[in-house]
Formats: sequence, C-alpha cells, structure tokens
Amino acid sequence: LQRSQQLKRSAWLAPAPCRLNSSLPVNIGVLFVPQQEAWVVERMGKFHRILEPGLNFLIPLLDRIRYVQSLKEIVINVPEQSAVTLDNVTLQIDGVLYLRVMDPYKASYGVEDPEYAVTQLAQTTMRSELGKLSLDRVFRERESLNANIVDAINQASDCWGIRCLRYEIKDIHVPPRVKESMQMQVEAERRKRATVLESEGTRESAINVAEGQKQAQILASEAEKAEQINKAAGEANAMLVKARAKAEAIQLLAAALAQQHGSAAASLSVAEQYVSAFSKLAKDSNTLLLPANTGDVTNMVAQALGIYATLTKPQAVKTQDEMPPACEDPQPPATEVLKAEQASS
Repeated sequence: LQRSQQLKRSAWLAPAPCRLNSSLPVNIGVLFVPQQEAWVVERMGKFHRILEPGLNFLIPLLDRIRYVQSLKEIVINVPEQSAVTLDNVTLQIDGVLYLRVMDPYKASYGVEDPEYAVTQLAQTTMRSELGKLSLDRVFRERESLNANIVDAINQASDCWGIRCLRYEIKDIHVPPRVKESMQMQVEAERRKRATVLESEGTRESAINVAEGQKQAQILASEAEKAEQINKAAGEANAMLVKARAKAEAIQLLAAALAQQHGSAAASLSVAEQYVSAFSKLAKDSNTLLLPANTGDVTNMVAQALGIYATLTKPQAVKTQDEMPPACEDPQPPATEVLKAEQASS
C-alpha cells in the first residue's frame, strides 16, 4: 500500500510533457498567458479549461497547467528517406513540413506526440505518392506531389487538432548510374533540339531564297511587260507620226500636182527614179532579171511614164472635169518633154 501511494505521488509530481517549452509554468493563482499560446489546465487530474492570452486566475494546488501549446506556425524537417518510384528507381528524398495547432484540446489529448506523428505520416504518405509516379513525372509534378501529401496529412491529422499548411520537397537524390543515364538523355535531347533547329533554319533559308527568286522573277516579268508596253506605245506613236508626216507629204504632193505643169514635173521625177534604180543593179548580187530592151533607155522611160499615167489617169480626168474651160492650159505630152530634156542634155 505504501509503495502504491509513493508511485501515485511520483506520478502527480512528475513534469508534464511540453511541445515547445522546456518547463511548465507554476500555478501561483495569478497567471499571464503570452499571445499565440494556449495553456491546458487540469483540475484534480481532469481537464478544466484552456487559458486565453492575458490575465487569468487559478486555484493553487487544485489547478495545474498540464500542457502548453503554441498556436504559431511550426516548421518541421522531415528526415531523408528512401522511396521507390513506379519504374523501380530508388530515390533519397527529404522535405520540410509546415503545420499549425488549430485545437489545443485535441493536440493535447488526441495523440501523445503530435509532431512525431505528423512527421511519420508525412514520410509514409511521401512513399505512397512516389510509388504512383515514374521518375520523369517526379521532377515535373513536384507541386501536385506536395499538394497530395498535404491533403493526405490533413485527412489523418484532423482528429489531432493539427492542420498541415504545406509540404515542400527539399532535395531528391538519384543513384549515380541513373543520374548518368539522365545526363546522357539530356545531352541526346539537346542534340536533337539542335538538329531540329538547324534543319528548321535550313528550311527557312531555302524558303526565303525561293521567295526572293519568285519576287525577282515577278518583278523582272513586270519590268519586261512594262518595257514591251512602252516599246509598243513608242512604236505606235512613231507610226502615227510617220503616218501624219506621210499624209502631210501626200497633201503637199497633191497640192503641187494640182498646180500648172505639176504632172510633167512628176513624170520627170518618176523617170529619174526609174533610171537610178537600174544604176544600182548588180551591186548586192550577181543574179539579175532584166527586161529584153535594157539598152533602149527611151523606151524604158516611156514605159515608166506610161505606168504613172495609168495610175494618175482617174485623178487627172476628174481634175479636168472639175476645172472650168477658161482655165484650160494645154500641156505638152510627157514624151515631148522628155525628148526636149534629152536633146538639151
């Protein structure tokens, strides 16, 4: 009986567990609770109340401060642990856990050591989540992995009065051989990108050269078209100018022929041109086609004048019909005029 009473007395006087403080405050009747702390008070071994920050009064010897819970955000380093991914790669991973006590009563009486419990829960959850992902997805989906771990911890720690705010992975250590293979994969991927970029550059260069040649050909064809249009317009203008000059010359020639002795002068000009044409024979070629009476110049001139008289006969008849009888001035025949000129020469 005495032994059991000593054990009870030692249990009553034993220091209560504290989460962040090394010692519990002593009940002297008047207590001052700091901000962002919650003191759990027991009266005669039974939960009595939670002291709020500020001035509080307790009964000495009957009331005892059993737990001191901090309401600030707590940072816990999750020790390094090994985990196997979906493609059977062993990783060494550690992290940082951020949590806060939301209910001091549950944090005091729901679990013996809430920090240790949350740490172990974070480690087991990390292993299970990594087992669902391959190695490549672990590096790409770190944010989603952290969010899944936080959700799993909050579901399990709800009855402990603790809420996990966030979980961050600090380091991921890969085995050396896997790291070498990953480095080779990265180098191959970079070489592939370089080759693709080079081929794209060559393609763009060829496209640009082809576009330049196309534009050059289009501009050259447009220039040639414009040149042909300008040349045709120039030739048309030249033909018009020549036609106008020829028309004016014909008008002047017709006016000259309408004058007195105009037909005789025209006959003489035609005869001179006919004789001049025979003087240029045999200059360009040795093959000639001559009439039978080439030596009879008088006959040739008479033939040329006959042709001219035939061409001008309708116009002469019309002119004689239109002229009044008083203005008639008989002209000597073209043959007599030619004979007179030959005699004088």
